[in-house]
Amino acid sequence: MKARGVVISLDPARGVPFYRQIIQQIEHAILGQRLLPGDRLPTIRALAIDLKINPNTIARAYGELEIRGIVTTQVGNGTFVSDQPPSEVDDERNLRISETLARFLRDMRDLGVERSEVIDLVKNFKEEA
Repeated sequence: MKARGVVISLDPARGVPFYRQIIQQIEHAILGQRLLPGDRLPTIRALAIDLKINPNTIARAYGELEIRGIVTTQVGNGTFVSDQPPSEVDDERNLRISETLARFLRDMRDLGVERSEVIDLVKNFKEEA
């Protein structure tokens, strides 16, 4: 499902519950400023139909995001990205970047890739379309 340039997709092979994948993708879109305060998220029904999953899964993800203050729900109007102070978003973004980078470097080390090779691999990486 696409919302303002954000594509939400699920990967059953990841071993991560679908509601967590939805939460992660929405959080990453907010941290990457692909979703901005006030942007409307897809409706539960529309997203469930598009992803071919139970609407309760979407409701659970949106509910958790709302508890965290990341989104707000306006009855009859939809679910929107909330206004968060930039410092909180920056702190969360930096934490996520650090965690992702640490995991990536551990994986590269486990594969026997030297740090100098990692830099070259990243520079030369071409994302598949």
